[in-house]
Amino acid sequence: MGNANSCSVNNMQSVEMHLWYKKFMMECPSGQLMLHEFKQFFGLRGLEPNANAYIEEMFYTFDMNKDGYMDFMEYVAALSLVMRGKMEQKLRWYFKLYDVDGNGCIDREELFNIIKAIHVVRGTDEDEDSVEEFTNQVFDRIDINGDGELSLVEFIKGAQEDNEFTEVMMKSLDLSHIMHVIQSRGEGTSTPPSHPEGVSLSPAM
Repeated sequence: MGNANSCSVNNMQSVEMHLWYKKFMMECPSGQLMLHEFKQFFGLRGLEPNANAYIEEMFYTFDMNKDGYMDFMEYVAALSLVMRGKMEQKLRWYFKLYDVDGNGCIDREELFNIIKAIHVVRGTDEDEDSVEEFTNQVFDRIDINGDGELSLVEFIKGAQEDNEFTEVMMKSLDLSHIMHVIQSRGEGTSTPPSHPEGVSLSPAM
């Protein structure tokens, strides 16, 4: 993700950049989107602990220079990945998001907590047994060396070949609601969103 900002910005036309800048500054005049503003803007408040941790981890993956807020360049990079990013770029971002402890691999507990949080954020009703069963199925299919952890290579290869797992991840990055919110606010509508279905942020790579 080293050159994510510059690459993403280069992919956007100047007119489009100006439009995104106006909307970003309308919502965030300081030019610094903080975590609590991030949650408020996208209607992501009052979540249970797992889902809240997922949203916070997502915010921190967008905050690429780790200064505690998203600036406009990070915001654009996020939008660019979701709107134009190739599948492998998105999978690399997912891997970073799912690898909560940052040790370079994803274990069953990390994946279980993420999948459970995705369902909560999306408002879908899945009990823990179903989530655990799905998590185990994913590991059975894509943990090639059977060590109980998913490396980046296993994760990318497995996700590219496992349609069901890929579909769950893509839903966690569904921008349709977010784009509607941004578009509406850009046109002067200030009604905050209710608990969104299919929410997930525009990330960056």
